[in-house]
Amino acid sequence: MAITTISKFLLPILLFIWVSPTVLSEKCSPHEKKILLQVKQEFGNPSMLSSWNASTDCCNWDGIECTNVKPYRVNQIELHGLDLPGPVKLPPSFFNLVDLEQLLIFEMPNLTGQIPPQISNLQKLIVLYLFSTNVSGPIPDSLAKIKTLTNINLAGNNLSGPLPPSLPTLPIIRVIFADQNSFSGPIPESYGSFASKDLITLTLSHNKLSGKIPASLKGLNAELLDLSWNKLEGDGSVLFGADKKTQEITLAGNSFSFDIGKVEFGMNITRLNLKHNRIYGQLPQGLTKLQHLTRLNVSYNQLCGPIPQGGRLQGYFPIDASSFANNKCLCGPPLPACK
Repeated sequence: MAITTISKFLLPILLFIWVSPTVLSEKCSPHEKKILLQVKQEFGNPSMLSSWNASTDCCNWDGIECTNVKPYRVNQIELHGLDLPGPVKLPPSFFNLVDLEQLLIFEMPNLTGQIPPQISNLQKLIVLYLFSTNVSGPIPDSLAKIKTLTNINLAGNNLSGPLPPSLPTLPIIRVIFADQNSFSGPIPESYGSFASKDLITLTLSHNKLSGKIPASLKGLNAELLDLSWNKLEGDGSVLFGADKKTQEITLAGNSFSFDIGKVEFGMNITRLNLKHNRIYGQLPQGLTKLQHLTRLNVSYNQLCGPIPQGGRLQGYFPIDASSFANNKCLCGPPLPACK
Protein backbone atom coordinates (compact mmCIF):
# COMPACT_ATOMS: atom_id res chain seq x y z
CA MET A 1 0.00 0.00 0.00
CA ALA A 2 2.91 2.32 0.80
CA ILE A 3 4.58 1.54 -2.53
CA THR A 4 1.37 2.38 -4.36
CA THR A 5 1.09 5.69 -2.53
CA ILE A 6 4.72 6.60 -3.29
CA SER A 7 4.20 5.67 -6.96
CA LYS A 8 1.19 7.96 -7.19
CA PHE A 9 3.25 10.74 -5.71
CA LEU A 10 6.31 10.21 -7.91
CA LEU A 11 4.50 9.63 -11.22
CA PRO A 12 3.48 13.28 -11.81
CA ILE A 13 7.00 14.39 -10.93
CA LEU A 14 8.55 11.90 -13.33
CA LEU A 15 6.14 12.93 -16.07
CA PHE A 16 6.99 16.60 -15.47
CA ILE A 17 10.70 15.84 -15.69
CA TRP A 18 10.11 13.90 -18.91
CA VAL A 19 8.05 16.57 -20.71
CA SER A 20 9.52 19.73 -19.24
CA PRO A 21 12.55 20.03 -21.62
CA THR A 22 10.20 20.33 -24.60
CA VAL A 23 7.74 22.58 -22.85
CA LEU A 24 10.38 24.88 -21.42
CA SER A 25 12.33 25.11 -24.71
CA GLU A 26 9.34 26.08 -26.85
CA LYS A 27 9.56 29.76 -27.76
CA CYS A 28 6.35 30.08 -29.76
CA SER A 29 3.42 31.53 -27.89
CA PRO A 30 0.25 29.41 -28.00
CA HIS A 31 -1.65 32.40 -29.39
CA GLU A 32 0.68 32.87 -32.36
CA LYS A 33 0.90 29.14 -33.01
CA LYS A 34 -2.89 29.05 -33.27
CA ILE A 35 -2.84 31.94 -35.74
CA LEU A 36 -0.16 30.29 -37.91
CA LEU A 37 -2.07 27.00 -37.99
CA GLN A 38 -5.08 29.00 -39.14
CA VAL A 39 -2.90 30.56 -41.88
CA LYS A 40 -1.89 27.07 -42.99
CA GLN A 41 -5.54 26.06 -43.17
CA GLU A 42 -6.44 29.18 -45.14
CA PHE A 43 -3.62 28.32 -47.57
CA GLY A 44 -5.32 24.96 -48.15
CA ASN A 45 -2.83 22.94 -46.08
CA PRO A 46 -0.06 22.78 -48.70
CA SER A 47 2.39 19.91 -48.27
CA MET A 48 5.32 22.34 -48.24
CA LEU A 49 4.10 23.51 -44.83
CA SER A 50 4.30 20.01 -43.32
CA SER A 51 6.67 21.32 -40.64
CA TRP A 52 3.81 23.50 -39.34
CA ASN A 53 2.74 20.94 -36.77
CA ALA A 54 0.92 21.68 -33.54
CA SER A 55 3.24 19.36 -31.61
CA THR A 56 6.40 21.34 -32.43
CA ASP A 57 7.75 24.82 -31.71
CA CYS A 58 6.47 27.23 -34.38
CA CYS A 59 9.72 29.19 -34.14
CA ASN A 60 11.35 26.17 -35.80
CA TRP A 61 8.85 25.89 -38.64
CA ASP A 62 9.92 26.48 -42.23
CA GLY A 63 9.69 30.17 -43.13
CA ILE A 64 9.19 31.36 -39.54
CA GLU A 65 11.58 33.40 -37.43
CA CYS A 66 11.07 34.61 -33.87
CA THR A 67 12.69 37.23 -31.71
CA ASN A 68 15.67 36.15 -29.63
CA VAL A 69 14.55 37.69 -26.37
CA LYS A 70 11.54 37.14 -24.15
CA PRO A 71 8.68 37.47 -24.67
CA TYR A 72 9.38 35.55 -27.90
CA ARG A 73 7.28 36.68 -30.84
CA VAL A 74 7.01 35.72 -34.52
CA ASN A 75 8.67 38.64 -36.28
CA GLN A 76 9.39 37.31 -39.77
CA ILE A 77 7.53 35.11 -42.25
CA GLU A 78 9.10 34.18 -45.61
CA LEU A 79 7.08 31.87 -47.85
CA HIS A 80 7.66 31.36 -51.56
CA GLY A 81 6.68 28.85 -54.20
CA LEU A 82 4.12 27.09 -52.01
CA ASP A 83 2.24 24.24 -53.68
CA LEU A 84 -1.18 25.80 -53.15
CA PRO A 85 -3.98 23.34 -54.03
CA GLY A 86 -5.73 25.89 -56.27
CA PRO A 87 -6.65 29.57 -56.32
CA VAL A 88 -6.36 30.68 -52.70
CA LYS A 89 -6.97 34.13 -51.25
CA LEU A 90 -4.35 35.91 -49.21
CA PRO A 91 -4.89 34.45 -45.70
CA PRO A 92 -6.55 37.11 -43.51
CA SER A 93 -5.05 35.56 -40.37
CA PHE A 94 -1.65 37.01 -41.32
CA PHE A 95 -2.88 40.37 -40.12
CA ASN A 96 -3.42 39.11 -36.57
CA LEU A 97 0.34 38.63 -36.11
CA VAL A 98 0.79 42.15 -34.79
CA ASP A 99 4.49 41.77 -33.95
CA LEU A 100 5.53 40.98 -37.52
CA GLU A 101 8.42 43.07 -38.81
CA GLN A 102 8.91 41.30 -42.13
CA LEU A 103 6.26 39.64 -44.29
CA LEU A 104 7.66 38.10 -47.47
CA ILE A 105 5.31 36.13 -49.75
CA PHE A 106 6.28 35.58 -53.39
CA GLU A 107 6.29 33.31 -56.44
CA MET A 108 2.78 31.95 -55.88
CA PRO A 109 0.67 32.26 -59.05
CA ASN A 110 -2.30 30.62 -57.30
CA LEU A 111 -2.41 33.28 -54.59
CA THR A 112 -5.37 35.57 -55.31
CA GLY A 113 -7.70 38.02 -53.58
CA GLN A 114 -7.00 41.57 -52.48
CA ILE A 115 -4.75 43.20 -49.92
CA PRO A 116 -7.25 43.91 -47.13
CA PRO A 117 -7.41 47.18 -45.19
CA GLN A 118 -6.56 45.13 -42.08
CA ILE A 119 -2.93 45.11 -43.18
CA SER A 120 -2.63 48.27 -41.08
CA ASN A 121 -2.87 46.00 -38.01
CA LEU A 122 0.82 45.24 -38.59
CA GLN A 123 2.07 48.42 -36.95
CA LYS A 124 5.63 47.09 -36.55
CA LEU A 125 6.06 46.01 -40.17
CA ILE A 126 9.30 47.16 -41.76
CA VAL A 127 9.47 45.03 -44.93
CA LEU A 128 6.49 43.97 -47.07
CA TYR A 129 7.32 41.72 -50.03
CA LEU A 130 4.25 40.51 -51.90
CA PHE A 131 5.34 39.88 -55.47
CA SER A 132 4.93 37.41 -58.35
CA THR A 133 1.41 36.38 -57.33
CA ASN A 134 -2.10 36.96 -58.69
CA VAL A 135 -3.18 39.24 -55.86
CA SER A 136 -5.46 41.87 -57.41
CA GLY A 137 -7.39 45.04 -56.65
CA PRO A 138 -6.03 48.35 -55.38
CA ILE A 139 -3.32 49.13 -52.87
CA PRO A 140 -5.35 49.97 -49.75
CA ASP A 141 -4.88 53.46 -48.34
CA SER A 142 -4.44 51.85 -44.93
CA LEU A 143 -0.97 50.69 -45.99
CA ALA A 144 0.23 54.26 -45.42
CA LYS A 145 -0.76 53.94 -41.74
CA ILE A 146 2.19 51.61 -41.11
CA LYS A 147 4.76 54.29 -40.32
CA THR A 148 7.56 51.77 -39.77
CA LEU A 149 7.68 50.61 -43.42
CA THR A 150 11.01 51.01 -45.21
CA ASN A 151 10.67 48.48 -48.07
CA ILE A 152 7.61 47.68 -50.18
CA ASN A 153 7.74 45.23 -53.10
CA LEU A 154 4.42 44.69 -54.89
CA ALA A 155 5.87 43.91 -58.33
CA GLY A 156 4.55 41.28 -60.70
CA ASN A 157 1.02 40.98 -59.35
CA ASN A 158 -2.38 41.80 -60.82
CA LEU A 159 -2.94 44.97 -58.79
CA SER A 160 -5.01 47.73 -60.40
CA GLY A 161 -6.68 51.06 -59.81
CA PRO A 162 -4.95 54.39 -59.14
CA LEU A 163 -1.72 54.82 -57.26
CA PRO A 164 -2.61 55.76 -53.68
CA PRO A 165 -1.65 59.42 -53.04
CA SER A 166 -0.97 58.50 -49.41
CA LEU A 167 2.16 56.36 -49.97
CA PRO A 168 4.54 59.36 -49.98
CA THR A 169 3.47 60.15 -46.40
CA LEU A 170 5.43 57.12 -45.13
CA PRO A 171 8.12 58.82 -43.04
CA ILE A 172 11.06 56.42 -43.50
CA ILE A 173 10.24 54.60 -46.76
CA ARG A 174 13.31 53.75 -48.84
CA VAL A 175 12.18 51.34 -51.56
CA ILE A 176 8.93 50.98 -53.52
CA PHE A 177 8.62 48.40 -56.30
CA ALA A 178 5.20 48.53 -57.97
CA ASP A 179 6.11 47.53 -61.54
CA GLN A 180 4.41 44.90 -63.70
CA ASN A 181 0.86 45.42 -62.51
CA SER A 182 -2.19 47.13 -64.02
CA PHE A 183 -2.20 50.47 -62.19
CA SER A 184 -3.94 53.19 -64.19
CA GLY A 185 -4.55 56.92 -64.15
CA PRO A 186 -2.02 59.68 -63.50
CA ILE A 187 0.87 59.78 -61.10
CA PRO A 188 -0.39 61.75 -58.08
CA GLU A 189 1.18 65.14 -57.38
CA SER A 190 2.15 63.89 -53.91
CA TYR A 191 4.83 61.69 -55.50
CA GLY A 192 6.96 64.79 -55.86
CA SER A 193 7.10 65.38 -52.12
CA PHE A 194 7.95 62.18 -50.25
CA ALA A 195 8.12 62.71 -46.50
CA SER A 196 11.11 60.39 -46.36
CA LYS A 197 14.46 61.92 -47.28
CA ASP A 198 15.90 58.42 -47.75
CA LEU A 199 13.89 57.25 -50.77
CA ILE A 200 16.29 55.41 -53.08
CA THR A 201 14.03 53.36 -55.37
CA LEU A 202 10.70 53.97 -57.10
CA THR A 203 9.68 51.63 -59.93
CA LEU A 204 6.30 51.99 -61.65
CA SER A 205 7.15 50.42 -65.01
CA HIS A 206 4.95 48.15 -67.12
CA ASN A 207 1.63 49.46 -65.86
CA LYS A 208 -1.20 51.43 -67.50
CA LEU A 209 -0.39 54.83 -66.03
CA SER A 210 -1.38 57.73 -68.23
CA GLY A 211 -1.67 61.51 -68.48
CA LYS A 212 0.82 64.30 -67.99
CA ILE A 213 3.26 63.94 -65.15
CA PRO A 214 2.80 66.74 -62.63
CA ALA A 215 5.39 69.51 -62.33
CA SER A 216 5.66 68.59 -58.65
CA LEU A 217 7.78 65.58 -59.64
CA LYS A 218 10.68 68.01 -59.86
CA GLY A 219 10.95 67.32 -56.13
CA LEU A 220 11.32 63.56 -56.64
CA ASN A 221 14.88 62.56 -55.82
CA ALA A 222 15.52 58.81 -55.95
CA GLU A 223 18.63 56.91 -56.91
CA LEU A 224 16.65 54.53 -59.13
CA LEU A 225 13.56 55.80 -60.97
CA ASP A 226 11.71 53.66 -63.51
CA LEU A 227 8.51 54.92 -65.17
CA SER A 228 8.99 52.96 -68.39
CA TRP A 229 6.35 51.31 -70.57
CA ASN A 230 3.31 53.23 -69.49
CA LYS A 231 1.25 55.86 -71.35
CA LEU A 232 2.72 58.89 -69.66
CA GLU A 233 3.29 62.19 -71.41
CA GLY A 234 4.34 65.75 -70.70
CA ASP A 235 7.55 67.41 -69.66
CA GLY A 236 9.81 64.63 -68.45
CA SER A 237 12.67 67.10 -67.97
CA VAL A 238 11.35 67.81 -64.44
CA LEU A 239 12.75 64.43 -63.43
CA PHE A 240 16.32 65.59 -63.99
CA GLY A 241 18.53 68.06 -62.17
CA ALA A 242 22.20 68.74 -61.63
CA ASP A 243 21.84 68.39 -57.86
CA LYS A 244 19.84 65.13 -57.85
CA LYS A 245 21.28 61.86 -56.56
CA THR A 246 19.77 59.89 -59.45
CA GLN A 247 21.88 56.99 -60.67
CA GLU A 248 19.46 55.13 -62.93
CA ILE A 249 16.50 56.66 -64.75
CA THR A 250 14.30 54.78 -67.22
CA LEU A 251 11.51 56.55 -69.09
CA ALA A 252 11.35 54.26 -72.14
CA GLY A 253 8.08 53.49 -73.91
CA ASN A 254 6.05 56.59 -73.07
CA SER A 255 5.14 59.83 -74.87
CA PHE A 256 7.34 62.30 -73.01
CA SER A 257 8.10 65.42 -75.01
CA PHE A 258 10.79 67.93 -74.02
CA ASP A 259 13.95 69.60 -75.32
CA ILE A 260 16.80 67.40 -74.12
CA GLY A 261 19.28 70.16 -74.91
CA LYS A 262 18.03 72.10 -71.87
CA VAL A 263 18.36 69.21 -69.42
CA GLU A 264 21.02 69.20 -66.71
CA PHE A 265 22.12 65.75 -65.63
CA GLY A 266 23.29 64.75 -62.17
CA MET A 267 26.87 63.53 -62.11
CA ASN A 268 25.93 60.20 -60.47
CA ILE A 269 24.00 58.84 -63.46
CA THR A 270 25.06 55.35 -64.50
CA ARG A 271 22.10 54.31 -66.68
CA LEU A 272 19.88 56.51 -68.81
CA ASN A 273 17.14 54.97 -70.95
CA LEU A 274 14.89 57.40 -72.83
CA LYS A 275 14.07 55.33 -75.92
CA HIS A 276 10.66 55.30 -77.61
CA ASN A 277 9.44 58.77 -76.63
CA ARG A 278 8.96 62.12 -78.40
CA ILE A 279 12.03 63.85 -77.05
CA TYR A 280 13.50 66.49 -79.34
CA GLY A 281 16.42 68.91 -79.56
CA GLN A 282 20.16 68.38 -79.62
CA LEU A 283 22.01 66.13 -77.18
CA PRO A 284 23.78 68.34 -74.62
CA GLN A 285 27.55 68.38 -74.19
CA GLY A 286 26.97 67.64 -70.54
CA LEU A 287 26.48 63.94 -71.39
CA THR A 288 30.23 63.64 -72.01
CA LYS A 289 30.90 64.58 -68.38
CA LEU A 290 29.02 61.62 -66.92
CA GLN A 291 32.00 59.61 -65.78
CA HIS A 292 29.96 56.72 -64.37
CA LEU A 293 27.72 56.19 -67.41
CA THR A 294 27.48 52.51 -68.39
CA ARG A 295 24.16 52.43 -70.30
CA LEU A 296 22.58 55.00 -72.61
CA ASN A 297 19.68 54.69 -75.01
CA VAL A 298 17.96 57.64 -76.70
CA SER A 299 16.78 55.73 -79.79
CA TYR A 300 13.35 56.20 -81.37
CA ASN A 301 12.91 59.88 -80.54
CA GLN A 302 13.00 63.14 -82.53
CA LEU A 303 16.57 64.18 -81.75
CA CYS A 304 18.71 66.08 -84.21
CA GLY A 305 22.22 67.45 -84.70
CA PRO A 306 25.70 66.08 -83.91
CA ILE A 307 26.25 63.60 -81.09
CA PRO A 308 28.64 65.15 -78.53
CA GLN A 309 32.13 63.66 -78.79
CA GLY A 310 34.02 62.39 -75.78
CA GLY A 311 33.36 60.82 -72.44
CA ARG A 312 31.60 57.47 -72.68
CA LEU A 313 29.41 58.27 -75.69
CA GLN A 314 31.69 56.51 -78.15
CA GLY A 315 33.39 53.15 -77.79
CA TYR A 316 31.93 52.12 -74.43
CA PHE A 317 29.94 48.95 -75.11
CA PRO A 318 26.96 48.66 -75.06
CA ILE A 319 26.73 52.37 -75.94
CA ASP A 320 26.89 52.02 -79.72
CA ALA A 321 24.99 53.05 -82.86
CA SER A 322 21.83 51.30 -81.65
CA SER A 323 21.76 53.65 -78.65
CA PHE A 324 21.14 56.61 -80.99
CA ALA A 325 19.20 54.92 -83.85
CA ASN A 326 15.88 55.99 -85.37
CA ASN A 327 15.95 59.68 -84.58
CA LYS A 328 15.09 62.62 -86.80
CA CYS A 329 18.59 63.68 -87.78
CA LEU A 330 21.25 62.65 -85.26
CA CYS A 331 24.71 62.32 -86.79
CA GLY A 332 28.35 61.82 -85.93
CA PRO A 333 30.15 58.84 -84.32
CA PRO A 334 28.97 56.22 -83.68
CA LEU A 335 26.40 57.17 -86.37
CA PRO A 336 27.38 58.27 -89.90
CA ALA A 337 29.17 61.62 -90.15
CA CYS A 338 27.17 64.82 -90.23
CA LYS A 339 26.71 66.36 -93.67
